[in-house]
Amino acid sequence: MTGLIILAILVAVVGYAIFVYNDLVSKRQLKEEGWSGIDVQLKRRNDLIPNLMETVKGYMSHERETLEAVTQARAAATAGANASPAERSALEGALSGALGKLIAIAESYPELKANTTFLEFQEALQGVEEEIQMARRYYNGSVRNLNTTVESFPSNVVANAFKFEKAEYFELDNEAERAVPQVKF
Repeated sequence: MTGLIILAILVAVVGYAIFVYNDLVSKRQLKEEGWSGIDVQLKRRNDLIPNLMETVKGYMSHERETLEAVTQARAAATAGANASPAERSALEGALSGALGKLIAIAESYPELKANTTFLEFQEALQGVEEEIQMARRYYNGSVRNLNTTVESFPSNVVANAFKFEKAEYFELDNEAERAVPQVKF
């Protein structure tokens, strides 16, 4: 009788370990899928930028510094395609800042603002930025679920045994983007 109880406990422990291991693998795959989604959207944005720059160049020829900043930020973001989430976030944040400055400066060029090609690129860029935000939220949610399982007891025992590690969040590095906007009437 004692042997059966010990066997039942052993089977339950092994069954639980298998369940937790499979759950960790599933959460790691969801995290990878989330990262892939971010990567796809960032690539879409990078593909839009050269066409946007060509449209803007003719109107903003004396804004060379701004145009070069966007070009350099895009090159850095493209070169950092295999960087960690924290490094990639910093590179993409710099690109977002440069693009934001470009769009803000473009507002002072009425002919450019009326150009349908520029408006189409601006709208497409805005759509991609929204997709990037959704992909970031999905990825960060997947990271949260994985990290919770890796750190929680008793699943952390299985996670440590099979060397599952916490993942990095894809966070904003720009404090201005995190700040609550000031509204004044």
